[in-house]
Amino acid sequence: MSGEGDTTLKSICYKPGGSLQLLDQRKLPLETTYLEIRDTADGWSAIQEMVVRGAPAIAIAAALSLAVEVSNFSGFDGSSAEAVAFLEKKLDYLVSSRPTAVNLADASLKLKQVIANALASSAAEPNSIFKAYIEAAENMLEDDVASNKAIGTFGSSLLRQQAKNPDKLSVLTHCNTGSLATAGYGTALGVIRALHIQGVLERAYCTETRPFNQGSRLTAFELVHEKIPATLIADSAAAALMKDGRVDGVVVGADRVASNGDTANKIGTYSLALCAKHHGLPFYVAAPLTSVDLSLSSGKEIVIEERTAKELLNTHGGLGERIAAPGISAWNPAFDVTPAELIAGIITEKGVITKNANDAFDISSFAKKVTGN
Repeated sequence: MSGEGDTTLKSICYKPGGSLQLLDQRKLPLETTYLEIRDTADGWSAIQEMVVRGAPAIAIAAALSLAVEVSNFSGFDGSSAEAVAFLEKKLDYLVSSRPTAVNLADASLKLKQVIANALASSAAEPNSIFKAYIEAAENMLEDDVASNKAIGTFGSSLLRQQAKNPDKLSVLTHCNTGSLATAGYGTALGVIRALHIQGVLERAYCTETRPFNQGSRLTAFELVHEKIPATLIADSAAAALMKDGRVDGVVVGADRVASNGDTANKIGTYSLALCAKHHGLPFYVAAPLTSVDLSLSSGKEIVIEERTAKELLNTHGGLGERIAAPGISAWNPAFDVTPAELIAGIITEKGVITKNANDAFDISSFAKKVTGN
């Protein structure tokens, strides 16, 4: 199973051998229900309908849904090449579930390379290819937790270095980037968790994150569960919070980071960055390197998912009663892009990406240095 420790929330519960359950985050915090995922069709629906959400968690859930499907095969009547084609087709199908988060596409490419290498083996047979895929998918689950803990360590150190009082600071975050959005621990919320463990977090503030309310439903739920001192605010209260001097900085997650540092994240992130800039507060992005898309020169190339108007017009993220006036239209982008100029640093599992002498991020050089690629 995913997670770390018995008290940590688990969005992904996986048992080797073919069992995958996903926490239905649409029903939190009032109901805790796990859905059984038997194949890629179940995985695709769970991702698209936001049973599971958060860029790292989406990628892992997708990979494991295919692992479960092939683990439960009674037999595969085909060649090794056909086994590879089968897996590649399923991965492409899973990537189509949500387009903005790059982690899903990145995981697909890495898994395709694994099965291509398996096919190249002289002893290649369908079962060995399926086994190689399953092992790679399971490794992604374990690697994500370790990656998030490293992000928490680097991020907490950075925030303390930049704070007026390194032994007492408060942080604002947006959307949900904790154990529910990852395999465990979290990215931006992992930074907050690390500060709390170090005994220096005075208070975490979380936005409600309309219209799907990931902040009020999920982040608040995690913070209360972990007994971290926290306060929920309306999205529109962030500027007032900053003006009152209640926070020392902002840390958010990312669904896709372009090579220049422009960052796509949950809708409302751009507004927070503008507010932080105006009030002289540092604004940080916390994300694994798998969220970086070096093929994009800027955020202008990031595809922004638009979701159903019902999420805006009805309660409970579109699942409840209508509250908006009949006849009104709605625009509901799931993400916005924060330009790099508003971002003070990008916190990754390999360290913090800072700006060069030209006040610009050189993410490509950083990635090459830490990965050797």
